[in-house]
Order: sequence, then C-alpha cells, then structure tokens
Amino acid sequence: MRTILIAAAVALCAAVAVPATAHKGGGKHKGHKPDVIALPNGFQPEGITTGKRHTFFVGSRATGAIYRGSLRTGQGKELVAGGGGKQATGLKVDRFGRLFVSGAGSKAVRVYNSRTGALIQEYAVPDANFINDVVITRRGAYFTESQVIPQLYFIPFGKKGALGELQRIPITGDFVYTAGFNANGIEKAKGGKTLILISSNTGKLYTADAATGVTDEIAVTGGDGELANGDGIMRKGRKLYVVENRDDPNGAAPGVGVVSVVKLSRDLSTGTIDRTITDPRFDTPTTIARSGGRNYVVNAKFASASPATDTYQVVKVPKK
Repeated sequence: MRTILIAAAVALCAAVAVPATAHKGGGKHKGHKPDVIALPNGFQPEGITTGKRHTFFVGSRATGAIYRGSLRTGQGKELVAGGGGKQATGLKVDRFGRLFVSGAGSKAVRVYNSRTGALIQEYAVPDANFINDVVITRRGAYFTESQVIPQLYFIPFGKKGALGELQRIPITGDFVYTAGFNANGIEKAKGGKTLILISSNTGKLYTADAATGVTDEIAVTGGDGELANGDGIMRKGRKLYVVENRDDPNGAAPGVGVVSVVKLSRDLSTGTIDRTITDPRFDTPTTIARSGGRNYVVNAKFASASPATDTYQVVKVPKK
C-alpha cells in the first residue's frame, strides 16, 4: 500500500478483457504462464491476491474497482465496478470464496463474492484514516491502519464463517506510530496466533499478538540492513517476502522497487535479509501474491505523470 495519501477517486476504468503481454525471451510452450499481464489502462492498481485455479484479483486505489484474471492465460475482466467514492488497496480471498477488501481512505471495509462480485457486506469505519492491508486467519480478517491511530481492525468469523461485527485491536509494545505511513503489509504466523507487520516509515518488522495487539520488534540484519518503504509482505515457511515500493540502493533504478527476502528465526525474534530481487519490469511494485509455486507483484506506478491513462501490469517475480 502506498506511502503517500491517495487522492480522490478518478474516472471509472473501462471493463474490458485485457490480453497477456509476454516478456521477450520468455518463450512460449504448453503450460507456460505469461511473465507480464496487462491490466486495463488507467486502472491504478495497488493490491493483488490469488485464488483457486490460478486466478488473481487486483484492486484499484482510484475507484475501488476489482479486476479478476487468469495467471495461466493473462485474460481477465472487471469483477466489481468502481466509483461512488470507493477505493481498494489490500485484498484477500478466504476459504469460503469471500473477497475482503481494504478501503484505504474511503473509511470502509468491503466483502465481495469472489465469483460473482456481489457485495456481501460493507463495514463503515468512520474513525479510520487509511485502511491498508489485510490477512485472513481461521479466527477472522485483520486489517492494518496506517496513519495516526495505532490499531488493527478485526472482523471475527463465527460458525461456518459467519461474519461478526468489526472490532478494534490497539497496537502496543515496541511498535510506536509516527507521522506518515506506519503499519502497512500484514501476514500471519504460528497458526494465526501471531501477526507480522511492516512499518513503511522505518522499514522495521514486528510481531503482534493477534488477540491483544502487543508487538515486539523483529531484529533484521544482513543485506543492506533495512526494509524502508516496505509495502506488501508474504510469508512462505520461514521466508518473508517484503516489497519495497520505492528507491533502493541494491542496484535498482530510482522508483523501480525491489523484493527483499528475509529469513526469519523460528521464534520470529530475528530476521536476516537473505537476498534482494530486482527486475527491469518492476515499476513501483506494491504487493505480492503466490500461485502455482511462483510469486507475482503488481506495478502501481505511483510517480506516473498520467495515472488515469497509463498502462499497468502484473509481473511474475524472478526466482533469483
């Protein structure tokens, strides 16, 4: 999720199917998934998540529209229309096929049917500043609040996944909020009892007790020693993939962004930056998702001079 306040929504993006754009030199053969997938022009994406059968979902930070596509073919279309003051940043699909969407500055959380796009429930959060990212556990859905108020938003699940009332969990302990963007990307660990948070301001990682919100800093070493401008995060075993959405000294061009891979200790008290992944196709990547053993980021292009007409992409992350 971006590190500057998102402006008001722009004109609704056209609901059109978009063909895949193959990366030169990638080759084409049976079963080959495209390395780069084009999104509708002017879509202004921010969050990405994946579902069953290599399906991906991307949300528009400008209009709140949701785009659904195939990582196999690169084809897709608009699932949820934008407009009406909506915004969409982080998003995740749960085991019941519900798509949970962070509403950014629109002061709401929305839950959609991931197959039909029908709105299942909308939670108004009038005291919110910026609802940024989301993670799903068996207990419920957790959302980060990035500005001013150190807290998480939590929607508990009841029997058969019934949606409960939205709750607020104060963030206490080591994580102290400052001006700007604080808690951004969020992940789960230890069966959902522990959450992992990245602070965009400082590049620091924290664990948070999922029930109490008490945080402890994860001491990070190795690499360049920092995860500044950390945005979306994704855990795979003891590896935590951190998307740094802006300039980085590790060989990336200004504004391109990188993905840093942090190896976490078993107790989550420490982490070592094992490697940094760069790619010339990255253009301000913000969030990361996994499907079929491969990782994908979405290019947000925050610095675009013409965001309402620019091109945007989903990019397959290099293995090395």
